Amino acid sequence: MILDFLLFAFLLLSAAYFVFHVIVRREYHQHGQLTWFISILQLLVFAGVMSFPYLFNPPMWALPWLLAGPTSQVQQLTGLLIIISGFVYAFGTMGWFGLRRAFGFETQRLITTGPYRLTRNPQILGGYLLVIGVTVQWPSWYSVTWVAMYGLIGHWMILTEEENLQKVLSETYKSYCGQTPRYLNLLRRK
Repeated sequence: MILDFLLFAFLLLSAAYFVFHVIVRREYHQHGQLTWFISILQLLVFAGVMSFPYLFNPPMWALPWLLAGPTSQVQQLTGLLIIISGFVYAFGTMGWFGLRRAFGFETQRLITTGPYRLTRNPQILGGYLLVIGVTVQWPSWYSVTWVAMYGLIGHWMILTEEENLQKVLSETYKSYCGQTPRYLNLLRRK
């Protein structure tokens, strides 16, 4: 089981690196935005990351609202609240931002209001909360690895997007980066 876990984690990380550092970067350099095919490819990478625990966690982990994990009711409820917050933040931001922008089709105009006042990447942070919430409910080495993998893959995607936004929006984006953290104020990096 551990060898399967390590192999799958390695393959997923390798695929994500190739997609974000080679394919998506090339697409941005050539067109300044993404095509539907490349956006779907990115979505498949994140689908792989989000489905990673299905292979290694117990079947009940995917039903967080049952509060039936191996931890206390308080920990289960805390995890559920984190999951709900992450879901609302990630998908609410995506809906507010607009799906075309969220999937990289419109990169010519910068959005700096709403959740983008607080962080340049609210969708990724919302997804991270989802992953952390599940880990709170179902703690294991598999879950902790999932948290690390999501963070790393999300970061690779963000670096590629930032490179394109810097190229397309130049000083406007540089100014925005100076005012708004990539993730949170606690982890502020330009």
